[in-house]
Amino acid sequence: MARAGMKNSRDLVGPLRERGITLSESQIYRIVGQEPERISFQVLVALCDIFGIEAGDLITYTASDARHTRTKAVNAPSDVPLLNAYRPVKARIITDD
Repeated sequence: MARAGMKNSRDLVGPLRERGITLSESQIYRIVGQEPERISFQVLVALCDIFGIEAGDLITYTASDARHTRTKAVNAPSDVPLLNAYRPVKARIITDD
């Protein structure tokens, strides 16, 4: 933003509106000042166009450990003994004919 002559997040309101993106100042501040959990593709493309950069210049990818195992959930099917022993009974359909 500094290279583009923008000093704060409010400076992005106009350029985003020119590209059809209408966001409040607080929404733009969250994108700029914090690490957003998600961002729409349209906003990402608009930011790249405003700053004349590629998406890879804005995004940093950090791999997570794929070997991490999930903790066991409380009341999982294996915790309930009757659930393993229960077998449904086949239904019989009887007609009046």
